[in-house]
Amino acid sequence: MRDAGDGAGNDQADIGYTTFERDHEISLANNARDMLTQTEHALARIDGGSYGVCESCGEPIGKMRLMAFPRATLCLTCKQREERR
Repeated sequence: MRDAGDGAGNDQADIGYTTFERDHEISLANNARDMLTQTEHALARIDGGSYGVCESCGEPIGKMRLMAFPRATLCLTCKQREERR
């Protein structure tokens, strides 16, 4: 993240932009951290022999879903049910 002392002025627009930029950078870092955690979990499931099995219902996760989203832990039916809640 960049330091706020980069020569920008101190008017409201500059402060607002700096805050927006900082929040955006934090959001990107959090998303990268979440993806890393999901990837590590998928690798652990591969090692444990449970990769490709839904953590909710125990049914296989579809091949196309895993190809589109290799870190998936839920089958499509369970994921849709979770999103409706």
